[in-house]
Amino acid sequence: MTRRTALKRSHQEEIVRELAHEIVSGRRPEGSLLPSDAELMARFGVSRTVLRETLKTLAAKGLIQPKTRVGTRVVERASWNLLDPDMLRWHLDCGIGLDLLSHLSDVRLAFEPAAASLAAQRRSEADIVLLHDIVDRMEALDASPEIFAAADLDFHLAIARLSGNPFFRTASALIEVALAATFAITTPVNNPVAKAASCAAHRRVVMAIAVGDSEAAADSIVETIRSGAARVAAAAGR
Repeated sequence: MTRRTALKRSHQEEIVRELAHEIVSGRRPEGSLLPSDAELMARFGVSRTVLRETLKTLAAKGLIQPKTRVGTRVVERASWNLLDPDMLRWHLDCGIGLDLLSHLSDVRLAFEPAAASLAAQRRSEADIVLLHDIVDRMEALDASPEIFAAADLDFHLAIARLSGNPFFRTASALIEVALAATFAITTPVNNPVAKAASCAAHRRVVMAIAVGDSEAAADSIVETIRSGAARVAAAAGR
C-alpha cells in the first residue's frame, strides 16, 4: 500500500466514524435523510468515489439505506448490526446506554459460560498458569483501575480462546466493549471488599477449569459477569 493510498483510506475511515457517531448518538434520527452527496462531498472535501465507499461501509453496518430518487436514509435501530466490532466501538465512543449495556451482559451470559465449560475440557497446564498470572495482576496491591481493567479483559478473552471454538473467539469485541463500558461507569479497585470479591470470583473460574469441572467453571464465570452488572446498576441508582 502506497502512502497516498494509506492516507486516503485513513481519511475515509475518519469520515465513516464521524457520520456513524452522528447517527449512533441520535444527532441524525432514525428515518431522517443524510445531506445530499454534493453537500457531503463539499463538507468533507472528498470525491464522489470516496463518498460512495464511505456510504457503502455505513450501509453494510446497517446504519443507512440509499434509495434512488429518495436519498440516503438512516435505518431504524432495530436493523443495526450490533455485533459488528466497529458498531460496538461507536456506541462506546458515544456513551453506551445502560439498557444496551444490560443487553450486552445478557449476550455474555449466553456464551461465556459455554466457553468456560469448554475451556475446562481443553485447557493445558500452561493455560492454567496463564490464567493464574492474570488474576495475580488483578489482585496486585498497586493495581490501578486501568491495570485491573486490562487484566480483567485479558482474562475473559483468554477463556474465549481456550474454549477452542472460533465463534467464541470472534466475540472478543463484544466482551471488550462490555467491559470497557462497565469500567467507565464503575470499578471495584477503589473498594477493597469489592476488589477482593471480584478477584476471588475470577480465581474460582481458574480453579474449576484447572480440575476440569465444566459446570463449576460455567457457574463461576456467570458470577463474574453478574457482579459487574450489579456494580453498574448500583452506580446508576437502579
